[in-house]
Amino acid sequence: MENRTLRVGFVPGVEPDRFLRRWKSGRRDAWLELTPIPLSQQHLALQRGDVDMCFVRLPIPTDDLHVVGLWEERGAIVMGTEHVLSLLDEVSEGDLAEETEIPAEHLDDAADRVAVVAAGVGFTRMPLSLARLHHRKDAVHRPQVDAEPTRIALAWPRAADDEVRQEFVGVVRGRTSRSSR
Repeated sequence: MENRTLRVGFVPGVEPDRFLRRWKSGRRDAWLELTPIPLSQQHLALQRGDVDMCFVRLPIPTDDLHVVGLWEERGAIVMGTEHVLSLLDEVSEGDLAEETEIPAEHLDDAADRVAVVAAGVGFTRMPLSLARLHHRKDAVHRPQVDAEPTRIALAWPRAADDEVRQEFVGVVRGRTSRSSR
């Protein structure tokens, strides 16, 4: 069999390096290529065939996809370093009652919202992984204790399921060459 390439996308906040290392540590018949995908394009990238599989942030339309849930992400509140909420170790919804929220305008605006709150204007909400990704010296993030978590999943087109994709699912789920399904 000739070597083929398995193109795996990932949305901001997902760090796929450990899966790449696991993939490379086994003797695989396919190369693994990692591609960053904007959150707004996660489903479209799979539909268009830009990637073979993608680490996605749920929810996502699943009618045409296989979706394997992987982990939950805690919610976070991001604010400027001088904001009164920055004194707390964790934030609850009650702590936010009198504060100004900078809401998301679109799926890919996390960095822009962090820049606004870093300038001293209110707070914004996002998954903790995105808060870490967009960390700046003039902004801090705190876990939100009562926020609903978001979920990360691995998705791929139902029509394009094959042994290589199934092997990658196994790697992501922690199966080794010595374990069975």
